Amino acid sequence: MKIAVAQLNYHIGNFEGNVSKMLNAVETAKAQGADIICFGELATCGYPPRDFLEFDDFINRTKEAVDELAKATKDIAIVVGSPSTNPVPEGKDLYNSAYFLADGKIQQLQHKALLPTYDVFDEYRYFEPAKEFNVVEYKGKKIALTICEDIWDLPSGKDGAGVDNPLYTVCPLEKLSKHNPDFVLNLSASPFSFKHAEERLKVLKDNVKRFGLPMFYVNHVGAQTELIFDGGSVVISPNGNIHEELPYFEECTKVYDLDTVIAGKENREQTKNKMTLIHDALVTGVRDYFGKLGFKKAILGLSGGIDSAVTAVIAARALGADNVRCVLMPSQFSSDHSVNDARQLAQNLGCQYDIIPIQSVYDSYMKSLEPHFFGLDFNVTEENLQARIRGMFVMAMSNKFGNILLNTSNKSEMAVGYGTLYGDMCGGLSVIGDVYKTEVFELAKYMNKDGEVIPVNTITKPPSAELRPNQKDSDSLPDYDILDEILFQYIEKRQGPKEIIAMGFDEKLVRRVLRLVNINEFKRHQTAPVLRVSSKCFGMGRRMPIVGKYLS
Repeated sequence: MKIAVAQLNYHIGNFEGNVSKMLNAVETAKAQGADIICFGELATCGYPPRDFLEFDDFINRTKEAVDELAKATKDIAIVVGSPSTNPVPEGKDLYNSAYFLADGKIQQLQHKALLPTYDVFDEYRYFEPAKEFNVVEYKGKKIALTICEDIWDLPSGKDGAGVDNPLYTVCPLEKLSKHNPDFVLNLSASPFSFKHAEERLKVLKDNVKRFGLPMFYVNHVGAQTELIFDGGSVVISPNGNIHEELPYFEECTKVYDLDTVIAGKENREQTKNKMTLIHDALVTGVRDYFGKLGFKKAILGLSGGIDSAVTAVIAARALGADNVRCVLMPSQFSSDHSVNDARQLAQNLGCQYDIIPIQSVYDSYMKSLEPHFFGLDFNVTEENLQARIRGMFVMAMSNKFGNILLNTSNKSEMAVGYGTLYGDMCGGLSVIGDVYKTEVFELAKYMNKDGEVIPVNTITKPPSAELRPNQKDSDSLPDYDILDEILFQYIEKRQGPKEIIAMGFDEKLVRRVLRLVNINEFKRHQTAPVLRVSSKCFGMGRRMPIVGKYLS
C-alpha cells in the first residue's frame, strides 16, 4: 500500500481555495500510485475556525467541501479533517472529525476524543468528544484514525512512554489498538513554537514505542493571524526510526510505501536550530498575514534601534523589499548614528525610506499644551508625546498609501509596559512581540550570518528609546539578561515570586518586575495580534484580567 502525506497551507473559510489545493494534491498522489492521501485536521475550513463554527452556513460549506472531495476518490481514498454534525441533542452540536472517503462517498468517520482547552486551544467550546473508537478497513489493511491531541496523552507505562499526569481519562490509541490496526494516521493542526518540533517528535516516538505501529503524522503549514503552523509532518517506522520528516514552513506532498516504512531502514530526522525556526516562522507569519488578507505593502518606523531593524528585515524577506516602506522620524533627542544606522539598513535592504523630523510638530504641541501643564517638569508625558507623533505620522502614511503598519515592540517591552499606547505600540501586526530582547539580539546576528544586513552598530550600541537626552533602556529597566530570565520564569514557566527569588534573583527586583507585568495588562489588550513563536505568547494564549490585584 502507498500512502500520501499532504502538508498544505489552508486559509480559514476559503473553502474553494482549500478544496482546490487538496484536489491538486490528490492528482499528484494518484500520479505516483498512492492508495490513500491524508490531509490535516479541519482542512476543509482551516484551523482554528473559532466562532465561525456557530454559523450553520459555515458548517454547510464544510459539508459541500467534503462532498466535492468525495467525487475525486476514484482509484484513491482521501482522509480529511472537517467538522461533522452530532445527530443527538445531548452534548455539543459538532464533532471534530476525520472523514475516510472512497468510491465517491463517505465510508467512515472517526471523531476527535481529546479536545484541548488550554493556551491557544478552545475546542471544547465547539465540539463533543468521541466515545467510540473503530478502525477503518481498506484494501486489506486496518487503519487507526486519530486527530492531533488524540496522541498527546499517553498513559504512563513501564516502557517509559507517556506522561505522569495525564490531562485526559481516555487514551484513543489504546482503544484503537484493541482492533489490531496495521498503521496510524494522525491529522493535526499543531501550532508552532520554537521548542514544539522536538516535543512533537518525542510524543510521536513514544506512541510508536508503546503500540509498535508505523505512524503517518500530517500537520498544517502556514499562518492564521497570530498562529503559525510549521509543517514538519513525520513518517515513523515501528522501530522508532524517523523514516522522513517533511520540510518546515513549506507545502509538500509525498508518497510512501508502507512496507518500506515498516522495514525501518531510514532514519532522517532534521536538525533544528532555534533562530532558524524563529526567523522562518516570523517570515511565514508576515507573508501569510498580508497574503491571506489581500495586502501587499508594509510600513514601519525605523529608529536605528535593533527592534525596528529586525522587523524591517523580516518584512523585506516576507514581502519583498519593494513592498516595505521605512519612515525615519528623528527628534531633537535622536543621535546622528541612529539616523545613519536606519538609513544604512534601508539601503542594505533596498527599501524605500522617508525622513520626517518631528521636532517642529513636537514644539507646536508643547506650545499648545504649555498653558495647561502649569510649568510642571519634563517627564514621561513629553516622552510619550514624541512616540504618539511618530505613531500619527506612520498611520497617516498608512492611510494615504495603503501600507499596513507593522508594530516593532519586543516581548520584554510588552511584558513590562515599556511602550506608548497609540504611539510605538500601534500597528496592524506585532511581528516580534513574542521575542524577548535578548532573543532579538540573537536574531539580528543570525540575519547577518551571510553578510552584514543590519549595521553592526545597531547590534552593539546600548538600547535606547531616545526620548530624552542621553537616555538608555537601562535607566528604567534592569539588564535584559536578568529581566528576560525573570520574565521567562513568570510568563512561560508560571513561577511565582517565591520560586523566582529562590533561584537567586533579587527580591525587590522580582516583585517590581512581576508587578509591572500585571499592571500593564491593559496595554497588551489594546495591541495588535502578536505572531506566536514561544510556548506562552501574549494574546489568546495568555488570558489575564486587567483589574486583578494579584502581585500588583
